[in-house]
Amino acid sequence: MDHTTTQTSETDRDRISGALTRMRMLIGRRVIARLALDSVAPGLEISHVDVLDVVRRAGEGQEVTVGMVAEKLRIDPSRASRIVAEMVSREVLRREASQADARRIVLVMTEMGGRLVAEMHSVKQAIIAEIVADWSEDEIATFSHLFDRFTLAFERAYETRQGANGQVTE
Repeated sequence: MDHTTTQTSETDRDRISGALTRMRMLIGRRVIARLALDSVAPGLEISHVDVLDVVRRAGEGQEVTVGMVAEKLRIDPSRASRIVAEMVSREVLRREASQADARRIVLVMTEMGGRLVAEMHSVKQAIIAEIVADWSEDEIATFSHLFDRFTLAFERAYETRQGANGQVTE
């Protein structure tokens, strides 16, 4: 590899690193979720969106418990329980007996919860469409594939390091 290629590659990696830092700040502030909440459900909090996302991602093949919510969100089980209780009282989630073990309680998204998730998805899509409005279809397709590939590799690197070290530190 010649010096020019190495220098360009380092510059590109620096650009990616800088973009990741800026994106982390936006994600940390939960910009898209806040915009969606403001448009769709101003009374809900970001933590409610996170719980809905856990329930949605689990899909129909997996039962979601308060313990799973706590684990996925990396929060204390008592905090997860309080958030879930509030969402049940708002009729966004409901509790049901597990089909696999009737002694266990699982969380199910209500029709209202499903509508909320769909509406938030629409708002997010509109925001993304606005951001890429001046991009060509080819640029959008290329970016979507590369960004997904990058994110999957990032997740694998995280999991590998977490497995090797027991935990990851920043």
